[in-house]
Amino acid sequence: MDNLEIVAILTAKAGSEALVGETLSALVEPTRAEDGCISYRVFVSAVDPATFITVETWNSQDEFNEHMQTPYVQHAFETAGDHLTQAPLIHPLSEVSVGRPAPSAH
Repeated sequence: MDNLEIVAILTAKAGSEALVGETLSALVEPTRAEDGCISYRVFVSAVDPATFITVETWNSQDEFNEHMQTPYVQHAFETAGDHLTQAPLIHPLSEVSVGRPAPSAH
């Protein structure tokens, strides 16, 4: 079974960039310690300091789902939730194979 690759995009409200960045940074250590986590990285956009991106690799969807229910993730949502322009955009990824067209959005 292939690993689950996920990108999450979070956009901070004006003036809340530091709070959102600190909240996401606090997730790194405990998330990386989870059994199902292969990789977890947090970035801020070089062109928009209000945009934060997590790049994650998990063993399975179930383990990602469990991660989303951990107390520290729930605490992060409570802490940063009102400081985001919208709910986080979570994108599970499917690799585009060489020689095959990307899936159609129609």
